[in-house]
Amino acid sequence: MADPASVARPRWDVLAAVGAGGALGSLARYGLSVAISHPRGQFAFSTFATNVSGCLLIGILMASLTASENPHRLLRPFLGVGILGGYTTFSTYATDTLDLVTAGRPFTGLAYAFGTVAAALVAVYAGHEITRAVKK
Repeated sequence: MADPASVARPRWDVLAAVGAGGALGSLARYGLSVAISHPRGQFAFSTFATNVSGCLLIGILMASLTASENPHRLLRPFLGVGILGGYTTFSTYATDTLDLVTAGRPFTGLAYAFGTVAAALVAVYAGHEITRAVKK
């Protein structure tokens, strides 16, 4: 059994930062899904745009934080885990892919599934590299 003194205690300030950021990020995602709605079984541009733009912002954030000498310790939990974690969505992406396949559009579903991952990887890399280049 672990020594009670060695068990990590919850950092309430970190949990509060993640929770507040997550609420804001989720609201932003919802707003984008309302602004760019799509019928079920159609290409989900709002989810695609959310995940790709979120990955771009994650790349920018991580490059900025790693380049900073002494970033505030709550920036990454609030912005990265909270806001951007609440903003981006894997579950909706998976559901949208399934909807395309079950609506009889398997090739569009596969293109959406692989296209989202490819675009998200390019976006996070681009955000990171552009930010590093600007900060030099």
